[in-house]
Amino acid sequence: MPDLLMLYYIIWDVRPEVFPWTGVPRWYGVFWAIGVLLSITATRYIFNNEKRPSDEVDKLTIYLMIGALIGARLGHVLFYDPAYYWQHPIEILPVSLNPAFHFTGLAGLASHGGGMGLITSAFIFARRKKLDFIWLLDRIAIVVPLCGAFIRLGNLMNSEMIGIPSNMVWAFVFTSVDNVPRHPAQLYEAIYCGILFAVMLYLWRRKRDHWRNGTLFGVMITILFSLRFLDEFFKVNQESFENSMMLNMGQILSIPFILIGLITIAFRHHVSAHDSQQS
Repeated sequence: MPDLLMLYYIIWDVRPEVFPWTGVPRWYGVFWAIGVLLSITATRYIFNNEKRPSDEVDKLTIYLMIGALIGARLGHVLFYDPAYYWQHPIEILPVSLNPAFHFTGLAGLASHGGGMGLITSAFIFARRKKLDFIWLLDRIAIVVPLCGAFIRLGNLMNSEMIGIPSNMVWAFVFTSVDNVPRHPAQLYEAIYCGILFAVMLYLWRRKRDHWRNGTLFGVMITILFSLRFLDEFFKVNQESFENSMMLNMGQILSIPFILIGLITIAFRHHVSAHDSQQS
């Protein structure tokens, strides 16, 4: 059977560790770090172009990373398995007490919670540094898809978040999971995130002087989470309780972000139209 599959589909036989004989580092962590570093570089370019101090990017990065990690971890705990973590609260932390206290990696993160954490930490940073919060959200919105693309490539390398069975010619057979051809849902998400980053960068360069603050943010989260909603149809549910649901948790959690994006765009457009009438 594997020999026949090799003729029709993409055989994905990649170990999750970069150096298998050591067990570390894992590809997910490597791609996560690459995404963060490239996002920092892009943010520096944006801030320098808008005559903002470069040291703001370093401080902002610390806030955003802490906020995203805390939000993503709490999002997983609250949205996917609250009953378990209520009984085992120590496991909320990314550490293990058995056999010894040690870091257990970046497992158990929810991207929707990470989004909430990003927005919260950006708000705190803007308040402390006396920046326009909405202006800051627009700039963060440009680079979020870039980081997201590399995180999903990390999921692909680790054979995580696999897709549902498929007979398409580009289907992947994740040999560490089974011999079933599946949609490479992680790759779909990485591709559309990469394209969205390019679109957001283009819109920032062309429209930032014409659009009201908040519009870029609204456009980004509307497109990103609309695509995420659709991508979930090609994924295997993360938790068994989702199998009995009409929409899975990823889709349900995407809806508020889509609505926030649409409301933001509509509100900023209304304000711009009102200002035009006043002038």
